[in-house]
Amino acid sequence: MVITGAGSGIGRATALAFAAEGADLVIADQHEDRLQEVAAEIGRLGGRALCRKVDVSSREQMEDFARFVIAERGRVDILYSNAGVAVGGDFESTSIEDFQWIFSVNFWGTLYCIKAFLPHMIARRYGHIVSTSSVAGLCATPGMSAYCSTKFAVAGLGESLRGELRKYGIGVSTICPGIINTRIVADGRMHTHEASRSSREKLVAFYKKGWPPERVAKAVLKAVRKNSSVVPVGPEAWLQWFGKRLHQRGYETMCYLAGRFLMEP
Repeated sequence: MVITGAGSGIGRATALAFAAEGADLVIADQHEDRLQEVAAEIGRLGGRALCRKVDVSSREQMEDFARFVIAERGRVDILYSNAGVAVGGDFESTSIEDFQWIFSVNFWGTLYCIKAFLPHMIARRYGHIVSTSSVAGLCATPGMSAYCSTKFAVAGLGESLRGELRKYGIGVSTICPGIINTRIVADGRMHTHEASRSSREKLVAFYKKGWPPERVAKAVLKAVRKNSSVVPVGPEAWLQWFGKRLHQRGYETMCYLAGRFLMEP
């Protein structure tokens, strides 16, 4: 199994969950020190993992990573494109450069990852591809235009690929977590007109109250076993997903109020 963004959060939890099931892992992240810590945890579980420092936004690095994995392991049964970053702030305050940066990781990183490994999976007519979108990739909210754009793109790519790759016996699952306690907000970029520091601290504190990443890891395990398609994770994710479809106007009001709470001082 290959996992990007495995140095912390959802990637780390998923690596440990699959290691506990006996998976042979190749884990990648931009932070080599975090990778080594995860590899040590996997070793304590009796598993093994190869580590590779990779910038998923680089097509060349992802293609080189795929060659490395095939040379070392011979095949890929499960590919999990999980690496992601965040940009927060209203559209006016979010620069073109912010959009380019977040798309380079969240969308292009996912695309490069799948493009690099898919030919090997097609040749074997076997495997499963998982990507991390978000409930923000199903239901857009204020103050997250850049992030939502990337996650909608990932969700759309996953649903399209699911239809295309079925003939090869390859499953595709798109994981859409709700509020999860990870570093994505703390490590991300935040832009607001006023009191940006206050807004960032409020968001970081809010996400620390979220579900543990192990909840997402369990959802990934289940998605692969059942070949699930779109997988919201957390009751708030399911509520948003269904609420948007049942009552669009009410959903928009809820988003407006939530956006004011999170984005204003």
